[in-house]
Amino acid sequence: MSRYNHKHKLSLKAYLYRVLFSVIAIAILVVFMPRGNSASYHYQKGEPWEEEAFIAQDSFPILKYAEQILREQDSLKQFYEPYFRLDADVMEEQLETFRQDFNSLAMQGTPYYYQPHIREKIQHIYSIGILSGEELARFEAEKPQRARVYHDNESNGRGFDQLYTEKTAYEYLVNEEDSARFSHSRLHGLDLMKYVKPNLVYDSEKSAQQRLEVDNRLVRTKGVVLQGQKVVDRGQIVDDEVMGILYSWEQHQREHTLTAKEKLTRFGGRIVFATIMVVLLLMYFQQFRSDYLDSLRTVSLVMTFFLIFPIITYTIMAHMWASVYLVPYCVLPIVLRIFLDSRTAFVTHVITILTSSIVLTAPFPFIVTQLVAGLVAIYSLRELSQRSELFRAAVWVTISTLLTYLCLEFVRGTADGGQVMSRWPYIYLMVAGVLSMLVYLLLIPIERIFGFTSIVTLVELQNVNNPLLRRLSEEANGTFNHSLQVANLAAEVANRLGARAQLVRTGALYHDIGKLENAVFFTENQNGQNPHDGLSYERSAQIIVQHVEKGLKLADKYKLPSVVRDFISTHHGRSLTKYFYVLAQKAQTSLDPAPFTYPGPKPQTLEQAILMMTDSVEAASRSLTEYTEESISTLVDKIVNAQVSEGNFDECAITFRQIAEAKEVLSARLRTIYHTRIQYPE
Repeated sequence: MSRYNHKHKLSLKAYLYRVLFSVIAIAILVVFMPRGNSASYHYQKGEPWEEEAFIAQDSFPILKYAEQILREQDSLKQFYEPYFRLDADVMEEQLETFRQDFNSLAMQGTPYYYQPHIREKIQHIYSIGILSGEELARFEAEKPQRARVYHDNESNGRGFDQLYTEKTAYEYLVNEEDSARFSHSRLHGLDLMKYVKPNLVYDSEKSAQQRLEVDNRLVRTKGVVLQGQKVVDRGQIVDDEVMGILYSWEQHQREHTLTAKEKLTRFGGRIVFATIMVVLLLMYFQQFRSDYLDSLRTVSLVMTFFLIFPIITYTIMAHMWASVYLVPYCVLPIVLRIFLDSRTAFVTHVITILTSSIVLTAPFPFIVTQLVAGLVAIYSLRELSQRSELFRAAVWVTISTLLTYLCLEFVRGTADGGQVMSRWPYIYLMVAGVLSMLVYLLLIPIERIFGFTSIVTLVELQNVNNPLLRRLSEEANGTFNHSLQVANLAAEVANRLGARAQLVRTGALYHDIGKLENAVFFTENQNGQNPHDGLSYERSAQIIVQHVEKGLKLADKYKLPSVVRDFISTHHGRSLTKYFYVLAQKAQTSLDPAPFTYPGPKPQTLEQAILMMTDSVEAASRSLTEYTEESISTLVDKIVNAQVSEGNFDECAITFRQIAEAKEVLSARLRTIYHTRIQYPE
């Protein structure tokens, strides 16, 4: 059983929180999961088909492209004949008006034979038909070749340009070929325009019906793909024909209306799948890292990165914006490896990749490639000590994913001589590798948002040129040397016990910074004179105890992370300043221990317990009169056993076995430090 997996009965509040987080995660995945009838494909014209062979799951027609349909529609315009109703009453009215006018004084002097000639012309233009300017403007854009004119139950087709307008009708009346008998000027002077009136009325209903009949002649498909037919195989070049079929399939999928049963089944499938993934993640934490579930910031960090990558994947596939290989999924294991641990990073990465792959048409190469990327990212950051190693990890991830994808191409036969390999997946993977380097910029925002401290930050804090450590080395050199010695000892113990060595080392370097305020009151910084000689035991104890409070104030001033501050407050726990307390007890019978007690709290983590043991042992070892294996071991046992008996480790996850191992490491390390040296001859 993992030492982090503390079995304890959950309170109702803790149980409800876990259920609430799970329900929210499931709901988010279901909401963002594409609702299309099928997973989409990513392809480009002129490039090899990167997915598995596309087999039609059902039959669908092959549609013509919009450009081809427009060309055919243009060619069908010649068959469109708008309908016009010829109003015969208009001609009769105008002929009667002309007869009356000709017999009136208005046309006196006009030869009698003009009347039948003009009457015949009027009858002609009205029998052909006259369009009004409004009706003519209606067809200015379309310009049909023919029109259909009907009267009563008879209709006949005529060239559209043969119909008269008011202007052309008047010109026909006044122009005369037989100029010997009929004078143009005389005809023009008769004001024949008053007998020209439109007699063609556009029939929108009949015209729309005729247009529909013409449109129905247009065949919008050019074949059918049968169910089970192979459309395109992996590695095949996507040409115009394949593009047309794929376009037709996508249209067929969009137009296909799901039944209520199909909708319910697919919705239920999304819920069940999302539930399985979330439960798997929750079960891992429950079984191996239940301590993470007790931390809201840890749960928030894991759930944020667990959800963000499936959401990105679902969005890309729903809108077909790009290839999913452009997404730097390895950012997730890198971040969790830095802020949590390798096992959590890998398990979360696996579940995230499985969750993302549900919408892909070819999930196998995606899963294999991304799992390799995650493992390489975790392995390459095993000894993370500086930010530049993140760039090295990104390089290794990029190389490994490229090689993995290439091997998959060979294994699956895509790279055989008869098929063409696409360069785009390799370009996408390289871009993703470059994007993964952006995790460098994410570290500080993540630390601020979620309250974590990365190993990189801890290592940077260990730099002795850090302003606070430099000040400690200059103003309290004895404390500084003590802190360095404790840091080395604590890191060695942490490595032995499987704790976080970098965290312990950093905490050890800063645990006594409060001594800067009154450095000379601490023995390691004294040079002969002891300022405690003139003070009461209680006052001396208060000065010693206050270095914890003053250390916390300095930590706030220099903005040290909270995990480092915790070492300052817990490295003495609730123990007594025994030296002054014992002296005070000898001087008076009744004594209040409160002024001699450190404020605490007691160590809460294994790392804090290691620092408490190491700090006390290292300080006490300086008081030994002789350094032998027996004296050192006795000192270590005495101090650590006293801490155990006083209950200093009651609130942290440390076992008696680990305490025994810690004492063993401390004894061995102190023997090495204080080993006997040979005397060199004069």
